[in-house]
Amino acid sequence: MDLRNIAIIAHVDHGKTTLVDELLKQSGAFRENQEVVERAMDSNDLERERGITILAKATSVEWNGIRINIVDTPGHADFGGEVERILSMVDGVVLLVDAAEGPMPQTKFVTAKALAMGLCPIVVVNKVDKSDAEPDRALNECFDLFANLGANDNQLDFPIMYASGRSGWADTHLDGPRKDLSELFELIVSHVPTPKQVEDRNKPFSMLAVTLGADQFIGRILTGRVETGTLKAGEMINAISHDGNKIEHFRVSKILAFRGLSKQAIDLAEAGDIVTLAGMAKATVADTLCSVEITKAIPAQPIDPPTISVTFGINDSPMAGRDGKKVQSRIIRDRLLREAETNVAIKVTDTPGGDAFEVAGRGELQMGVLIENMRREGFELSISRPQVLFRNINGQQHEPIEEVTIDVDDEYTGAVIEKVTGPRKGELVEMKPAGVGKTRIIANVPSRGLIGYQGEFLTDTRGTGVLNRVFHDWSPYKGSIPGRRAGVLVSMENGISVAYALFNLEDRGKMFIRPQEDVYEGMIIGEHSRENDLDVNPLKGKKLTNVRASGTDEAVRLTTPIIHSLEEAIAYIDNDELVEVTPKNIRLRKRFLDPHERKRQSRAAS
Repeated sequence: MDLRNIAIIAHVDHGKTTLVDELLKQSGAFRENQEVVERAMDSNDLERERGITILAKATSVEWNGIRINIVDTPGHADFGGEVERILSMVDGVVLLVDAAEGPMPQTKFVTAKALAMGLCPIVVVNKVDKSDAEPDRALNECFDLFANLGANDNQLDFPIMYASGRSGWADTHLDGPRKDLSELFELIVSHVPTPKQVEDRNKPFSMLAVTLGADQFIGRILTGRVETGTLKAGEMINAISHDGNKIEHFRVSKILAFRGLSKQAIDLAEAGDIVTLAGMAKATVADTLCSVEITKAIPAQPIDPPTISVTFGINDSPMAGRDGKKVQSRIIRDRLLREAETNVAIKVTDTPGGDAFEVAGRGELQMGVLIENMRREGFELSISRPQVLFRNINGQQHEPIEEVTIDVDDEYTGAVIEKVTGPRKGELVEMKPAGVGKTRIIANVPSRGLIGYQGEFLTDTRGTGVLNRVFHDWSPYKGSIPGRRAGVLVSMENGISVAYALFNLEDRGKMFIRPQEDVYEGMIIGEHSRENDLDVNPLKGKKLTNVRASGTDEAVRLTTPIIHSLEEAIAYIDNDELVEVTPKNIRLRKRFLDPHERKRQSRAAS
């Protein structure tokens, strides 16, 4: 059967997964009366809850006797490692651009990767039926972006389509019939070349493993594109590392191919097709699976290095072991190493004490997703503040710089620019109008300056601003950046918080806890209104007397506390603080619970 392999790439929320839904529906992948959930490709719980794609996933559709393998990719820069890997499996990309927003930072990131690999893009201007859509502007910006990224003449001559993924149509002209996606299917078939691997069908079998997964029935599974030859189920093959060393010799127990939303067992894998193999015990991502006679590995795409690190430690608070079952450092370590095996964008290293592990990755969101998955599995962890990873280039310390694109209402522009370019050491690159009453600000800001900025940014813009960031470059160290200004309220007792005590503490600052919550010594229960930390007693009840009085008591009316989400908590804490994560609770605490020990440490630090 004739083959086409494509990836759908775009910035977050530009409609990749929704378009794949419609492609599946209109190709006849579903029965007429079959119930299909929205964003069918987002299969895990976190993806559904957050409305984002985290893992790259493959599917396939049949169109007029041609099989089209489609890979849906994440849009967040934090999960860019997923995109970089899968681009080696495809021969063309469909680049989606929101007609209102135009190309955004992640669009630039994934497009640069695709162009560098020589892939010819199809540009689809999506959401043209929105009221604030400007398809012509979005298209001009796309052309400028391609030119800036050094695209060749062939890549610059890209075909254009106008579409609405949600409504399920795509046309070559803006005022087309708006009926279905058949024109997009035909364009993919005519523009994307047949995999050149098909010509190598008669050679010995080889395949580069791109993604690693696990199936509860068949064990470890590796997905990739067959580079040369054919493979039958039951054959013996080798797995070799990138430097050509043999890892293992194993029998392929099953070959699975993507058919619609499910995987089906097939007897024969052919060159050019994207398949999943089972039967290996050690082979992993970036290894080559091949016939016995092949000794040279297929070169793998290098992955951009991690930019931030977070320390995962055991939960040693007085409430450890109440909610979770997995609390030992050994179990945490095994789980992190398992994650590092499937996700090539993160690196795990041991710390000298052995109770904590340093996990380096791309961004706070990536770390947040990993921690959230672990807490749902029953782990208890203590998480440190994210630290930026520095590099030594030519004897000088360099730090990662991120390109930040901010869309904000005109009246808040001044406050945002002041914050970004002032204490956070950013450099303004561009500022231009972005539609009615909005301004687009592009700035290069050190990663250190962006840790913990998201919450502050939403406050400054009254929740209307949109901030997008992507790794830009390494730059010489920019000097110290001030952290959080406000101090915190720290509990000085163990017990259960009392409404009366919290009511009396409201003058001191904002609360993070409700009454009748378990607290312990050294736990952070609120934000102080001044710059220093303050030890307070949230357990102090009202002393009752036997003298009756009418109307002298003030009614206890508490202000609603600030409840941090996981990402907000990680961004909020300072260097001497930790986030305690359990399956049921997220608490903030001081690293040293004892107040005397805290004083000793602060003296030693100064």
